[in-house]
Amino acid sequence: MKAMPAEFDSTDDKRRFYRAVLEALNDSGLPYLLGGTHALEQYTGPLRVTKDLDLFVRPGDVAALLEFVGQRGFPTEMSFSHWLAKVFCGHDFIDIIFSSGNGVCGVDDEWFEHAHAGELLGVKVRFCPAEELIWSKTFVMERERYDGADVAHIIRSYGDRLDWARLLRRFEVHWQVLLSHVILFDFIYPSERSMIPAEVRHELLQRLDFDKGTPPSRNRVCRGTLLSRSQYRADVEDWGYQDARQTPLGSMSPQQTADWGAAADDPPQ
Repeated sequence: MKAMPAEFDSTDDKRRFYRAVLEALNDSGLPYLLGGTHALEQYTGPLRVTKDLDLFVRPGDVAALLEFVGQRGFPTEMSFSHWLAKVFCGHDFIDIIFSSGNGVCGVDDEWFEHAHAGELLGVKVRFCPAEELIWSKTFVMERERYDGADVAHIIRSYGDRLDWARLLRRFEVHWQVLLSHVILFDFIYPSERSMIPAEVRHELLQRLDFDKGTPPSRNRVCRGTLLSRSQYRADVEDWGYQDARQTPLGSMSPQQTADWGAAADDPPQ
């Protein structure tokens, strides 16, 4: 168990810990956004009980944030250098997220430009935009976790208000991932197809038709690692495929992919 400030003890309600950090960050002026289930429910309504708190920050603000909360007695750690840090209070923690586990969905200025104002635990906060939630969640296809239902629920509840042009731009060369979720949405909610503009389907299917005429890549790349850190390890470790997460194809170093993959073997925290 991590240490904690003197005014807290191990039986303290975690909401007090969350509120203390949120209020301190608001007072400091350090920019952050609230993500996770708290943000999801801003667009879908209540879905499930959440047991944690996810704060999203720009990569350049991580060090200052960790130093700030550390000076207030909360232990911190850089859990994974490419996307995740943590703030602790006893058994409880707050995730400080600045990218995604696959290194694709980095937090940038647009997250903040399109954030939604709200409140949590009596504290004024800003929530991650729906478009960026979809972008980051579409890639989560682990054996033990799949966020496709969250994506479908956001589109069902909020699709007519989404900035689809920005969402398409976010995916860039990974547009097939978005298309797969569009197809699944139509399967899940056949009566709600109008929540996805027809021109979005047309654009994605046009890309698919064009792609069919493109010769197969000569580079043996496995992009499955962008979807799961554990289920495609044989492809890149034993079968000779390049890992799409690693530079120059992606943004991660070999050490970062190794550390992130090894963590999949550890028991859940």
